[in-house]
Amino acid sequence: MADPLFTVAATLREAFAAVTGLPANEIDAVVRSSDRADAQANGALALAKQLGRNPRELAEAVVATGLLAEVCSHAEVAGPGFINLTETRIGGGLATTSERVVVDYSAPNVAKEMHVGHLRSTVIGDSIARLMQFAGHTVIRENHIGDWGTPFGMLIEHLLDMQAQHGGEVVVDMANPNPFYQAARAKFDGDDGFKARARERVVLLQSFDPETIELWRKLVNASSAYFSAVYHEMGVLLTSDDTMGESAYHASMPAVLDRLLASGLMEESEGADVVFPPGFANREGQPLPLIVQKTGGGFNYATSDLACVIDRIERLRATLLVYVVGSPQSQHLAMVFKVAQMAGWLVPPARAVHVAFGSVLGPDRKMFKTRSGDSVKLQDLLTEGVERATIAVRAKNPDMAVAEQEAVGRAVGMGAIKYADLSTDRIKDYIFDWDRMLAFEGNTAPYLQYAHARICSIYRKADVERASVRATTTVIGEPQERALALALLQFDAVVHDTIDKFSPHRLCTYLFDLAQAFTAFYEACPVLKEGFEDTRDSRLALCDLTARVMEQGLALLGIEAPERM
Repeated sequence: MADPLFTVAATLREAFAAVTGLPANEIDAVVRSSDRADAQANGALALAKQLGRNPRELAEAVVATGLLAEVCSHAEVAGPGFINLTETRIGGGLATTSERVVVDYSAPNVAKEMHVGHLRSTVIGDSIARLMQFAGHTVIRENHIGDWGTPFGMLIEHLLDMQAQHGGEVVVDMANPNPFYQAARAKFDGDDGFKARARERVVLLQSFDPETIELWRKLVNASSAYFSAVYHEMGVLLTSDDTMGESAYHASMPAVLDRLLASGLMEESEGADVVFPPGFANREGQPLPLIVQKTGGGFNYATSDLACVIDRIERLRATLLVYVVGSPQSQHLAMVFKVAQMAGWLVPPARAVHVAFGSVLGPDRKMFKTRSGDSVKLQDLLTEGVERATIAVRAKNPDMAVAEQEAVGRAVGMGAIKYADLSTDRIKDYIFDWDRMLAFEGNTAPYLQYAHARICSIYRKADVERASVRATTTVIGEPQERALALALLQFDAVVHDTIDKFSPHRLCTYLFDLAQAFTAFYEACPVLKEGFEDTRDSRLALCDLTARVMEQGLALLGIEAPERM
């Protein structure tokens, strides 16, 4: 089954990258697409000239990768190096203007366990990245992890103490890093000698002392492997290659100050270097500064974030910066964006958008925590979701093979967690409720997944291949047929509206309404019933299109659509 996520443009870039070895985000494959869903790419011509290769041979190598088979029903090389493609795309046209989009999301901290607070950024950001890529934009995913700063002094010193105690190399279990971090913090708070060593270690880290950097890198690499395992389990697109930690901008932060000073924006206030962006005031109504260098000379998040904007605009050549960050950071990011605009870095067509979101609450409508008051570990949450869903699937399908029950249970469990988050207007808080999110009725992932599986079962019952009815002319007669057809025609507009407003809940609402429209159609318009042979193929084609739109829509949310449940 073709993966419905990738657009032809994005997959072409991946195929060219696989053949040439160039990074995908540096390849500008030229793609022309018409409303008939035919596409022609002449990227091989431009790249071949750049690389000194035969363009037709390069085009043939691109087709031979097999990547295009995921999004096209047919791919062939024509002329001097054109790649002619026939799309299997569901969802209409690509965006009028293709942009280079950086999506900043997830952002956990090294040597700390991912918790429920990382859920919303990860799930919302992943969906936005999928939607943007589906619309034909070049998407650069960046995971801005916390991997630098004062805490690493105590963490590295604690690691050295552990190595001395055990007489050699110590491997920190980053799948459960909290004990390591908490032990380091306790020593820092209770031992003045350790605290002094930790502060000296920070100086060594920031001066790139080789031994310190080697120890720091071990912690970062171990955490990165842990993050990647969690993302893989969640079905999230982020990989270790998408990591762009705070450390990446350390060396460039002095240049941020130099450029602000040269532009006349930076001034001193109470011993700190600051910029006063207009329109921001404190509680007393006084102008609010963005501190870019603290008293004593230290950098902070504002310095790093400004360096980050410069890097994404000047190195990555992004035209759209999307920050999927919680609502409490709204003022900080607005000030950073404003200063970047004042400095002449963030200027049209480049722009930045803060995709803010609310909190995950428990049944008591307070921050979702364990009974002991600790943050809920993300891994524990995922495991529980899959276990609960698998139990529900077994109860619903006791005759299903165990392996299939587990696979469907995983898809339903992960889908339930993601959909409960995405189906809520992101700016609002929502209550985490297992019973509601795992229900097979109502606006939930299991309901939509079951609706998709129900459609697929129609073809098994009829012993018909779904693809065989796709060329059938659909005849609309009954009101419910018309309502379903009109709902299907709205998919493209909904996708672009969801992207424009950075609001996945709009797509969720559409998919729920589509599932209800299909139910009304199926109840009123017999598909396989004897005596309705004249409308059989037409209605089978309508069922197939509904299933494909459902599958595509769920894929854009990062949710699987099983064919059996």
